[in-house]
Amino acid sequence: MESFLNGKIDPFMVMKCVAYENGISIGDITIEDISEVLEREHTFVWLGLREANREVLQKIQEEFGLHDLAIEDACFAHQRPKIEEFGDSVFIVLHTAQLRDDSVEFGETHLFLGPRFLVTVRHGASQSLSKVRSRCEAMPQQLAKGPGFSLYSIMDFIVDNYMPVIDGLQARFDVLESAIFQYKPSRQTMEGLYELKRELLQLESAITPVIDICNELMRFHVGMIPEDVLVYFRDIADHIKRIQQNIHSMREMLLAAMQVHLTFETVRQNDVVKKLAGWGAILAIPTMVFSWYGMNFKHMPELEWEYSYPIVISGVLLGSALLYWRLKRARWL
Repeated sequence: MESFLNGKIDPFMVMKCVAYENGISIGDITIEDISEVLEREHTFVWLGLREANREVLQKIQEEFGLHDLAIEDACFAHQRPKIEEFGDSVFIVLHTAQLRDDSVEFGETHLFLGPRFLVTVRHGASQSLSKVRSRCEAMPQQLAKGPGFSLYSIMDFIVDNYMPVIDGLQARFDVLESAIFQYKPSRQTMEGLYELKRELLQLESAITPVIDICNELMRFHVGMIPEDVLVYFRDIADHIKRIQQNIHSMREMLLAAMQVHLTFETVRQNDVVKKLAGWGAILAIPTMVFSWYGMNFKHMPELEWEYSYPIVISGVLLGSALLYWRLKRARWL
């Protein structure tokens, strides 16, 4: 397919541009032919873009009559999940998530929905929508109702891809939890728990607005989406609620794991302190005795006695051994 970048064709940006008549694909079309195709009855256009720049989006704006504010938002990939209405079209932003190398990468999919067109603009980490298009084309009776069913299929695909991310985060949490309960608290474990919590918060902020988006589509855009298709968006909202429950459960377990980690670390530090205090008490005995006899007083009766040295050494050893035994019995050493 074609796209325009400074007057040149850039095949990277336009993934697919197909016209459908009565739910049947009538073939790929160029961007310049979109406005002409839309003049036909019972026809709509489904256009897929990737990392589209301003030049390409301005061309799309001319063909579909999109609003300036929606085009401006689509140029930049740092939008919050939302739905906005501009005249006879709707602009939707959804966040996508993928698990790569045990870390979550986020992206965005921007959608322009009109009575006879659907435009998707993918930014960042997101999977190809070719499977979604193929699945929709296998159901021409649904596509014949317009682009509303295609919108549902894309949103459902994005929401379904949240579950592998949740499963991957759960597997990471299980590893960290095992490290904690193996009584191996470490800085790396705590950093892993914190990073996991941060990604869960990001994921939750990405999926929570989808419920509001589905509700608004069902309530205020009946004319753009057929009534028998609206029920599908309720199913998406139910999926989001189940994912939210999984996230909330994992966050609760994560907080508990962090508290247990800190508790174990405190216990370990207490054990170290007790051992240091125990050895300090043992060393206090010879320190006291030797400092006593190191005062160098002239008149000390033990200094002239023949058995003074062995008796003092024996007393020090006996006292230290007795204190060691008591501390060992009290589990301080």
